[in-house]
Amino acid sequence: MAKFVLPKKFVSQYPHKFGQGKKRYLRGERILPPPLTGRETVVELMDRAFLAYNGGRLQQAGRLLVEKMLGANVVVGLSLSGAMTPAGIGASCLAPLIKAGFVDWIVSTGANLYHDMHHAMNLPLYRGSPFLTDPELRRCGVVRIYDILLDYNDVLMRTDDVLRRILQQPEFQKEMGTAELHYRLGRYYAELERQTGVRNASMLAAAYRAGVPCFCPSPGDSTIGMNVAGEELAGNRLRINPSIDVNESTAIVLATQQAATRRPRCWSAAVPRRTFSCKPSRRFRKSSARRSAGMTTFCKSPMRARIRAAFPAPPPMRPSPGARSSRSSCRTRLCATSIPRWRCRC
Repeated sequence: MAKFVLPKKFVSQYPHKFGQGKKRYLRGERILPPPLTGRETVVELMDRAFLAYNGGRLQQAGRLLVEKMLGANVVVGLSLSGAMTPAGIGASCLAPLIKAGFVDWIVSTGANLYHDMHHAMNLPLYRGSPFLTDPELRRCGVVRIYDILLDYNDVLMRTDDVLRRILQQPEFQKEMGTAELHYRLGRYYAELERQTGVRNASMLAAAYRAGVPCFCPSPGDSTIGMNVAGEELAGNRLRINPSIDVNESTAIVLATQQAATRRPRCWSAAVPRRTFSCKPSRRFRKSSARRSAGMTTFCKSPMRARIRAAFPAPPPMRPSPGARSSRSSCRTRLCATSIPRWRCRC
């Protein structure tokens, strides 16, 4: 190879005239990562190698989670849409996050909460292909959720049968909001886990154990809502009142706004996002400020439970380092100020 010396200075033969201000843009972190050795931790891998494109966005999402959403005095709301629990996201990611204390309240589509029951019952779902022929699957009694396959009779119909038996229990024979409905269902999901021998497989069971409220903005478009409607025709007295959800979820937002040291954060997606974007109206704030006996008595009325969340100011939100999974006697960070009787374990 011929001798070649890299010039120390470059002078263009075809200079272009640009405006001032390029230093304002060319001051980010330089992209020159060291070679991977295979001994990096996940954090080191993301910090050193995930620098641009989708990898860079993933690193930003991780930093947002750790540095902002999991900071002190932050109320974290998690919203879910799409068929996430059938794909195992509930067991692999969401239940551990709830158990670790990183989620304060949830808004989910009903499908996620229904299919979560398959895992609590230890019923198998299988990986498949999105290119299978649906008429052939129907002929064989197989249900497809994109590339997830499950048995029509032994999984879907069996889950419906158990769900209807649960909804027929005396504790469900009244009007309630979806947070109370899912709390009571979560208690049965946890019992199903115990009977089938699976552990931490159900997101809703984890939410029940941690005392995390779970709302569903449109329960009627899920199989849970369809079974509630079917049981109503048979004389079941369970009624879902959406006004309860509006008042309870708005009170959570109101409590975080009135507590100066607490900042609400939201992991949002699709339909449930509207529930997180609710803003307390003037009438709501005025009625909350009356501080009547019914409003300030803790753990008494599920309808007004989170209206009482603002009185008094909520306790500190984050556990100390080394005690991430520790909780108060109510096992929730919204404990004494907002938890209704049907969730209170004081």
